[in-house]
Amino acid sequence: MVTQKREIFGWAMYDFANSAFATTILAVLFNQYFATVVAGGEKGVEIFGFRLHGASFFTFTISLSMAISAFFSPLVGAIADASGFKKRFLMIFCLTGILFTGLLYFVREGHYWRGAIFFILANIGFAESNVFYNAFLPEISNEQNIGRISGLGWALGYIGGGALLAINLLMLKYPGILGFREGAFSIQDCFLSVSLWWFIFSIPTFLFLRERRKTLISLIHEGYFKEGYRRLRDTFRRVKQFRELTKFLLAFLIYNEGIETVIVMASIFGVEVVGMKTEEIILFFLMVQGIAFFGSLIFGFLADSIGNKRTVMISLVLWSLIVLWAFRLGLFWDQKSEYWILGILTGLVLGGSQATSRSLQGLFTPEENSAEFFAFYGISGKFASIFGPLIYGILITLTGSVQSGVLSVLLFFILGMAILRSVNEKKGIEERENPIL
Repeated sequence: MVTQKREIFGWAMYDFANSAFATTILAVLFNQYFATVVAGGEKGVEIFGFRLHGASFFTFTISLSMAISAFFSPLVGAIADASGFKKRFLMIFCLTGILFTGLLYFVREGHYWRGAIFFILANIGFAESNVFYNAFLPEISNEQNIGRISGLGWALGYIGGGALLAINLLMLKYPGILGFREGAFSIQDCFLSVSLWWFIFSIPTFLFLRERRKTLISLIHEGYFKEGYRRLRDTFRRVKQFRELTKFLLAFLIYNEGIETVIVMASIFGVEVVGMKTEEIILFFLMVQGIAFFGSLIFGFLADSIGNKRTVMISLVLWSLIVLWAFRLGLFWDQKSEYWILGILTGLVLGGSQATSRSLQGLFTPEENSAEFFAFYGISGKFASIFGPLIYGILITLTGSVQSGVLSVLLFFILGMAILRSVNEKKGIEERENPIL
């Protein structure tokens, strides 16, 4: 089938839609609201006789949600490939994420168990839907344009996430501009807005994106899951045939630990270390989103010009410098001024590192196994969301300081770069066409 421009647009619009969750829920508002208000901040909560800092409780909640998601991803991905129902699975998990994101509206101070359960289910829906969204990339692109198409998705994602975040700022601080009275909106209304935004703007995805593979197995549940388990077993065996892909996934698992931890902890760091207020945090991330839009496009073109691997390596060097500066924040000027500068640098590499990683995975992935192989890619991301925040949370618990664990993030970038250096991009593409038996 020939890929039409409207199908590429429909695919990229899912990034526009669900990035509202990544921005407002994971990175800016809900995470610091949950850590500082719902779970008590420094006062924390008592869990099984232990007193946990609110930030630690939130990082542990993220780790649990990603552990559950990582467990099911390979099976669901194998079933989706076997059935030819990637689009249907995308819709199921999309609607799951939308539903439980909306239910975060009912989370108030002290409702940390309710908030944790709703957030875990919403985050699973978000993460699993991305497995199937990413799995369409090899089908709608080729070796010449995969970097640009992947970059387009990330770029639209930053526009979408930034646009709703700007609306959230108006809702909380300047409702009169929207025609409402002062104090008309609460932070819970912002969580509800994410659910509505995600639902409305994912409609083009389901209208325009096509499922290319015909159903291969019966929908009778017994045969359905039996085939899924069989293909999952075969996937573990086949991944070994793609040596460059395997090395890349290991590198991605490690360096993405650092990226995901920065995303999750940045606003909490801004509030507790730098002393930023909610409106400052929102403006800070709006700036990051805007710069990330251009960063995604720049790195996408750079990947098609000099190669995806080299582009990822450049981004990881910049990430390492950012982390080192964060550890020594206030070295040159005051902490808040330097944090804004770090935001500029973070925006530049944030979308670029993720977009080029996804396109590199796409280059190594055989089309007929895209969902299950992208499920392994997703697992690498999910394990990053398990151990990165978990280690950070443990360090906060031990030291009582949000800033104390920032150097642990640097280790992830250094180890990831070391493994990525051994990946041969050209050989990885050859293995996709002629896997080693």
